[in-house]
Amino acid sequence: MQQTFASSGTGPGIARDAVAALADEPLDRRFKAAPPDSHPDRRPGAATRGRTVREWLAGGPTLSSFGTPLLTLDGAALAHNVRTMADWCAKAGVALAPHGKTTMAPALWQAQLDAGAHGITLANLPQVRVARAFGVQRILLANTLLDPAGLAWLADELAADPDFAFLSWVDSAESVRLMDAALRAAGAERKVEVLVELGGPGGRTGARGEDAAVEVAAAVLRAPTLRLAGVGGYEGALAHDATAAGLATVRGYLRALAGLHGRLARAYPDDAPPVVTAGGSAYFDLVAEETTGLPDALVVLRSGAYVAHDDGFYRGVSPLARADGVAPFRGALHGWARVVSRPEPQLALLDAGKRDLPFDEGLPEPQRVRSGAELTGTAARVSALNDQHAFLRDAGDLAPIGAVLRLGVSHPCTAFDKWTAIPVLDSADAAEPKVTGLVRTFF
Repeated sequence: MQQTFASSGTGPGIARDAVAALADEPLDRRFKAAPPDSHPDRRPGAATRGRTVREWLAGGPTLSSFGTPLLTLDGAALAHNVRTMADWCAKAGVALAPHGKTTMAPALWQAQLDAGAHGITLANLPQVRVARAFGVQRILLANTLLDPAGLAWLADELAADPDFAFLSWVDSAESVRLMDAALRAAGAERKVEVLVELGGPGGRTGARGEDAAVEVAAAVLRAPTLRLAGVGGYEGALAHDATAAGLATVRGYLRALAGLHGRLARAYPDDAPPVVTAGGSAYFDLVAEETTGLPDALVVLRSGAYVAHDDGFYRGVSPLARADGVAPFRGALHGWARVVSRPEPQLALLDAGKRDLPFDEGLPEPQRVRSGAELTGTAARVSALNDQHAFLRDAGDLAPIGAVLRLGVSHPCTAFDKWTAIPVLDSADAAEPKVTGLVRTFF
């Protein structure tokens, strides 16, 4: 029997052997985080490969093995975040298909799936192809796929693997027409499951209003290569804070999404529950509240940033920061940068910049000097980033030339993409953190 996205899957949801094989990848100059002792032959064109990840880790490296700039993950915080989100979803009665585009790290996807995630969400076809290379079984594409070559690839992938379940979005009759035409031309054997995407005024994609969305659903029902599987959307495009006004906007949108689901209830096929999906990492609590009691629906959250959380935007807006009596997520991402210049008494320049650390949702946060002063709570701040430098102001003598600073970062979705391999530390708070892993990313 062919799988639908809403049906129960078999197996781990990812090819564990493919993920494990990443430990046998040689370390070399492709990975800017890789320390010199992992690939010691420096001769131009040298054929001697570096040590594999597994071999290098067997030597017991510590944070001091690395140079700067650097981005690391705190292993204890990662485990806490994965477990906390899985427990929250189980208690709320919702499924989770975490947005894999945050990390593009199969090892972290596996941890999320092992904790009970229903599948993995992705944002575009290249990301889907990475996921399939690692055997991800259930994929939710939070986007519309119109590329004929991509749809031909998808048709072949679905035909070759009856256990592969794929779900994407449509928001207009024209997108339905284009998908159907490309799938027919490709000789698609299996129907592609689609959700009708509901948008909102000033938001991103999505049909504007329930009536328009109902017309899109009618177009799907007429397309022989498509299967109407439910409704979805993204409330995070409509608000950017946790103010009363922002939360009210999100609630209004989610109620409209639930209303659309109700209007389409009789149109859904009866071979699997319909899917209702929303929910990034900022408002997933409201998604659960506003979709409670929807008849026969599989409610799927797509939160992704929670796995690493942050010390910026998500720290301020996360539902678990707003709730009482709930252990909040912990920031697992840290930047490490060295003071390389102090041209003025209250200005220091660090050797990490825009190519190393995220900056679109807030600048890095100085937290501490390695083996030195605590900077949290002081006047020290990063005021700007250049390509390769950060401007640290008002740290004074706390940050002398040569000192290495730990920086909190904001917005994990634009942090992981800057690093092809990210060291995992046992604890970023330790005096000499031990390296317990190296997370490989595929952007």
